[in-house]
Amino acid sequence: MSELFSDDWMKGFQGAWNAEKDLAAALQAIGFNSNIGYGYKGEAQPRGVIVVENGQVTSAGAYNGETLNWDLRADPDSWAKWVKDGLGMMGLGMAYTTGKIKFQVGDYTAMIKDPRMAGPFIKSFSVMGRVS
Repeated sequence: MSELFSDDWMKGFQGAWNAEKDLAAALQAIGFNSNIGYGYKGEAQPRGVIVVENGQVTSAGAYNGETLNWDLRADPDSWAKWVKDGLGMMGLGMAYTTGKIKFQVGDYTAMIKDPRMAGPFIKSFSVMGRVS
């Protein structure tokens, strides 16, 4: 497996995302567009980024200064657990309230209150586990 959030890993995530109808198609139905960064707490910038246009990831790779709508951070052990096991709604709530996941950019509260976004967000964690 490529290193988490490396350029190769992010490109694999793009393919897995676009292949998952409960993610890509669900976000397409609401016209979701966003630049999403992923990385580790305490670092100045995310390591990887995806560009989502109408639910589909149209580009992915190492972060290169893109303006972000979402920037998700956690420690390496938390990311490894979520990639391996996925993350449910309860787990996400606990991760957020305990500070295990940080939203450097983006409105967690607004997202989690909208089931059209919350479901696909949760699904994205299990999709991460399909990246090889």
